[in-house]
Amino acid sequence: MATLARLAINEEGFVFDPTTGDSFGVSATGVIILKGIRDGLDDKKIAQRLADEFIVTLDDAGRDVADFRVQLKTLALI
Repeated sequence: MATLARLAINEEGFVFDPTTGDSFGVSATGVIILKGIRDGLDDKKIAQRLADEFIVTLDDAGRDVADFRVQLKTLALI
């Protein structure tokens, strides 16, 4: 989680790691998930934020959160 904590994330989905200089883009869904994880929210609360923000079911939002976490682990960001 230390890596995720240092990332700068803007509302447009630009993510920057000031330590490495790496940057990448994420969708609006990704922004909500990244900020939720960084804020210490559990996956259910993050999924609820997604369901509230977008027209998706809570189940679909939960799968999105789980899939995104896998990607973050693959990139060694969490």
